[in-house]
Amino acid sequence: MTDMEVTRIKVGGQATGIIGLKQALEAVSAEAGDRSDNDIKEELVKRLSKNNYIAAKTRDMYGKAFLREYKKFLGQPFDEEISGGIEIKVLGQGCPRCRQLTQDLMGLIAETGINADLEHVTDIKAIASYGIMGSPGLVINGKVVSVGSVPPKAKLKELVLNAAKA
Repeated sequence: MTDMEVTRIKVGGQATGIIGLKQALEAVSAEAGDRSDNDIKEELVKRLSKNNYIAAKTRDMYGKAFLREYKKFLGQPFDEEISGGIEIKVLGQGCPRCRQLTQDLMGLIAETGINADLEHVTDIKAIASYGIMGSPGLVINGKVVSVGSVPPKAKLKELVLNAAKA
């Protein structure tokens, strides 16, 4: 087996490591043509089942997650999977402002007790999929809410509390 990277994606609301996702997305996109979403989903499950355990009863859930990642990979519109709480992503390659925003959000989540999944996205292609040019970027429940600066803590609290109410 060649060295394949592990990519963390949401499957059924849970962060899950998938071996070889990038390679499968590249291969299927090169061969897909005008195949239906269902055919693409099935092909991705088939390919990724070789290096990842996917139980029979979870195949559809994994298929939906793989199709979402495929659409993201192609830059097509996709439905972001939301876990039980709110999903917060800081987009940036790790500059001091990005780290500060992540730390501010961690403190805010702890302070408010809100059920939130916080992720710092550093992969440039994943960042680009949101269409932002500045960093840090802040995405709450799949919607870009801030780009290019660290919002004041009061504004962050307002954004997070509003998302939690929605």
